[in-house]
Amino acid sequence: QVQLVESGGGLVQAGGSLRLSCAASGRTFSAYAMGWFRQAPGKEREFVAGISRNGGNTYYIDSVKGRFTVSRDNAKNTVALQMNSLKSEDTAIYYCAAAFRPRSYTDYSIASHGSEYDYWGQGTQVTVTS
Repeated sequence: QVQLVESGGGLVQAGGSLRLSCAASGRTFSAYAMGWFRQAPGKEREFVAGISRNGGNTYYIDSVKGRFTVSRDNAKNTVALQMNSLKSEDTAIYYCAAAFRPRSYTDYSIASHGSEYDYWGQGTQVTVTS
């Protein structure tokens, strides 16, 4: 069982930055690939960024490449999403999620589909004003 708690959301002007954090419970955090998703009002949830269980591989959707950076600290059971040059279209509830990766997966495996994820946080609101 893994519990995920996000923090760091808020209100920011376009062009500004926010850093989201996700704290995970449990002793097997390093066995999970981690991801960030978002859901804007009236839209479906979408994958934003993912990081492999060893932190050695990351993946981003095109709309956030070069602006967002995902990182993790397995010693502290945390994953972060640094968001720079924010745009109004980044406004959404952001969710942290964990996808179990058994030993049969490489350490560099990324999970990019919601169906691959086993645990979800409660979400944190990010609002970007223009």
